[in-house]
Amino acid sequence: MQLIDPKHPAYQRLWVRIAIVAVWFGWAAVEIVGGDPFWAVLSAAAGAYAFYMLFWTFNAQPEAASPAAAPDADDEEEPAAPAAETPSKDGQAK
Repeated sequence: MQLIDPKHPAYQRLWVRIAIVAVWFGWAAVEIVGGDPFWAVLSAAAGAYAFYMLFWTFNAQPEAASPAAAPDADDEEEPAAPAAETPSKDGQAK
């Protein structure tokens, strides 16, 4: 079971990954100071897991740009109307 999906677009920015890991280890420090080693170990383990997933195994993928649309053979442009054919008031060519 994967708790953190490193391919998710939310993790592409470096500051987001740093903040997540810092919050987990910061909370572990709060629990140590508060005198609760059980929750400190759990928070530190979550921070270690986040570090592993977001830094150690993280493979930065550049944002996928949409490929330029190539014109199809069927979508050839119509030739321009000759200048002699000018539309009348109702939009019909004379």
